[in-house]
Amino acid sequence: MSFMKNIVILISGGGSNMAAIVRTALRDDWRGSRAAQVAAVISNRADAGGLVFAREQGIATAVVDHKSHATREAFDAELAAAIDGFQPSLVVLAGFMRILTPGFVQRYRGRLLNIHPSLLPAFPGLHTHQRAIDAGCKFAGATVHQVTSELDHGPILEQAVVPVLPGDTAESLAARVLTQEHLIYPRAIASLLPHL
Repeated sequence: MSFMKNIVILISGGGSNMAAIVRTALRDDWRGSRAAQVAAVISNRADAGGLVFAREQGIATAVVDHKSHATREAFDAELAAAIDGFQPSLVVLAGFMRILTPGFVQRYRGRLLNIHPSLLPAFPGLHTHQRAIDAGCKFAGATVHQVTSELDHGPILEQAVVPVLPGDTAESLAARVLTQEHLIYPRAIASLLPHL
């Protein structure tokens, strides 16, 4: 039997990027073509809607509540223990709204991915769509990158460019960017899998 590469996805909410990854993995038969599978979805919130989708797909789920830990380090330690239980080849942040400690990032160095709703290095952090509109940008987009200890930095794996239209609001721009996120995140993962 060949070695199966396990992907663990971390979410905090609805998990639309996670769902896009899971659907792509099923459609393109990653189990057969890439010897890879989404092994687990883990959230820091028990009420995260994405957990329901994951369970419906027969994917293992877990919750590590950040509020039940006194320190960020304690949370990250329990989170890492939950992740490591699935022997991950790749850890994918998909709307996981927690800043991770340098120790956690180092533990998964080279196999920890994130997607950010801007064309990095522009607009790291929050409120990216409004900031792009306020700056008069003609284009916005999304970036898949490897995670380093510096927030929203790290080697860029994939980007998608989306025009900023006259009259765009942060919400309308975010919706158009999100459709591209759903395309580029699974593609970036699929491209990376043979190298893990």
